[in-house]
Amino acid sequence: MANLIANLCPGPVVPAARNYDDFRHALAHTAAPGIILLFGDINSLPGLLAEAKKHGKRLLVHLDLLDGVGKDRAGLKCLARLGVTALITTKQQLVKPARDEGMIVVQRLFIMDSEALRTAVKILAQAKPDAVEILPASVPSWVFRDLSSHTGLPLLAGGLVATRADIDAAIAAGVCAVSTSNRDLWQ
Repeated sequence: MANLIANLCPGPVVPAARNYDDFRHALAHTAAPGIILLFGDINSLPGLLAEAKKHGKRLLVHLDLLDGVGKDRAGLKCLARLGVTALITTKQQLVKPARDEGMIVVQRLFIMDSEALRTAVKILAQAKPDAVEILPASVPSWVFRDLSSHTGLPLLAGGLVATRADIDAAIAAGVCAVSTSNRDLWQ
């Protein structure tokens, strides 16, 4: 499944678009074959998917931030019919139904303390996503190593990424790629 990350980004950064201007910039000015979509609604999604396809890019739709679609099995069926092939969610109960619809699923987890880390390992064992995104990207490197050894899943890191050094530190800690909404870091 490490190919999942390689299919999203040939380098260490996956662009995360917070709005339409960011989305257009990522389409036109990045080599990344994948873009994380952090905005939108059920009405704008078909057009965004069509634009991404026209540019040869895959969208990872952040389900929790998409308006107008139920965060349930019926909503996932609707997204699959629209052509969504990959999504990110913090909701572990949506991982299996999304995978049943043929989607690639990245489980987003917030690691703030050692209890959150223990809980994350349990969640990942139950939910069985395709990959994991850990926030913030600045967690200690041993957290990434621990999650990787317990789960065997490819790891992304995101959140609080402000400099190239932040990206380098996360990659050195063992993540496959870093997601960021900071346009200056997309190259």
